[in-house]
Amino acid sequence: MVGIIDYGVGNLFSLKSSLAYLGINGEIVSDEKSIAKCDRIILPGVGAFGDASKALQDTKLDKVVIDIANKGVPLLGICLGMQLLFEEGLEFGSHKGLGLIPGKVVSIEPLVNGNKIPHIGWNALQFSENKGDIYKYTKDGEFVYFVHSFHAECPSEYITARSEYGSLLTASVQKGNVMGAQYHPEKSGESGLMILKSFCEI
Repeated sequence: MVGIIDYGVGNLFSLKSSLAYLGINGEIVSDEKSIAKCDRIILPGVGAFGDASKALQDTKLDKVVIDIANKGVPLLGICLGMQLLFEEGLEFGSHKGLGLIPGKVVSIEPLVNGNKIPHIGWNALQFSENKGDIYKYTKDGEFVYFVHSFHAECPSEYITARSEYGSLLTASVQKGNVMGAQYHPEKSGESGLMILKSFCEI
């Protein structure tokens, strides 16, 4: 079963519907006991880093997510959920992340060379040499849907894909069983569905 973590910040039902379309059992989970029954976990997220980080801490799900990741359970963070995987987020101050991947989340404003912020819309994936496990069915250059004003700044060894928006921005990451997508697979049509399918086959 794929668990979609509900901590009050996330696009839960679109993800559940996308998994159902693929014939995959996805359940919304919000407590340690339910999460422990899952063989894969998705951490969604929309909004501001600080608010989401606090929501995870208030529900004590931050420790649960760290624990399951350390046990080797495949974990996929989506959009803000991906950003929370890092050590620190610099949106409206400095906020602590889950620390599962080294790096920090910074504004894209200095990088976009006059393009509009937030970055909203379809953009092509440019794979890194270390193409991630979620791209089993995805070709370099396929388009996915982004909505973000911040991105991950981290060692290149963890970056699996980038997107061009004034400059190259981090589109996805992976460290072992911990993966993240800055875009929304559940809003990315057939390409997004195949990314979710790949994750569920890990």
